[in-house]
Amino acid sequence: MTTLLDVRDLHVAYRSVRGDVPAVRGVDLTLDAGSTLGVAGESGSGKSTVALALLRLLPGTARTTGRILLEGEDVLGMRWGRLRAVRWTGAAIVFQGASHSLNPVRRVGDQIAEPMLIHRTVPSGRVRGRVAGLLERVGLPATRAGDYPHQLSGGQRQRVMIAMALACEPRLVIADEATTALDVMIQAQVLALLGGLTADQGIGMIMISHDLAVLAAHCDRLAVMYAGRIVEQGPAAEVVDSPAHPYAGALSAAFPRIGDPASRLAPRGLPGEPPDPAAPPPGCVFRPRCAVAEAVCTTVDPPLWPVAPDREGRSSRHAACVHVGPAGRGSVPVERP
Repeated sequence: MTTLLDVRDLHVAYRSVRGDVPAVRGVDLTLDAGSTLGVAGESGSGKSTVALALLRLLPGTARTTGRILLEGEDVLGMRWGRLRAVRWTGAAIVFQGASHSLNPVRRVGDQIAEPMLIHRTVPSGRVRGRVAGLLERVGLPATRAGDYPHQLSGGQRQRVMIAMALACEPRLVIADEATTALDVMIQAQVLALLGGLTADQGIGMIMISHDLAVLAAHCDRLAVMYAGRIVEQGPAAEVVDSPAHPYAGALSAAFPRIGDPASRLAPRGLPGEPPDPAAPPPGCVFRPRCAVAEAVCTTVDPPLWPVAPDREGRSSRHAACVHVGPAGRGSVPVERP
């Protein structure tokens, strides 16, 4: 497969009266064309900051370092003219809450057409037909192009946002909590739509959510973030079913499983709160909330180590836990109800 996105040592800090507050700390991500990567974690873990950093959409108070290669070109080094050309055409974002992203006084067809007209990806005489085709692709009649956002349901507005993201045929689509505000039935339809587009068009997709069950069902790989860094990544089903990091295990256990009465009647939560990003604890940042923390965790901030590596040290999964490292047991027992 062709590497579409390669992120290395990404750091993002926000300027504040307390000085620079780190929001993302050394994130590495790789995405191939035709694949879907899920990014999970609690609110404040850095998921959305990573998404916005990929296209330099962060506010002026953010300071970003590292490398973001989109089809081999460094986004952080792009001049503004090149960056504007890449947005929508190379990569596009579907934000959470279409009601806040769509212009309430413009017809949705005009809003879908706008990026095509700006980037001139479609001759002006064919834009209307392209808008109709995009609406039909996302499951809406072409006649809805003349509607205003308030005339559409929440699920329909979200579909319009997806149509806008696909307008210029980008190679990468980032869905940032794109289905969180939808009911279960519409959520399933939108997720199936996104998955079908990835398979049919060979685009790469990053799905950001706090819902591990959704990501496990629709993503090839999963990265779990905590306090601004990735603490576990690997094949999505493996990370959810047999997590190696205690935080990933706590997230997985917090969701009741269909057909499992024990988990439905006694879901497990995670005590405590995420750390203050301006004053993280020494050693492993998850230690204050970890049920299997040891003395070494107070001094060691573990890197991502391979989980159950082969003889050459290779593994499809990695976790940032001393229990997984060279001196560890290779996995962390996760107690389930």
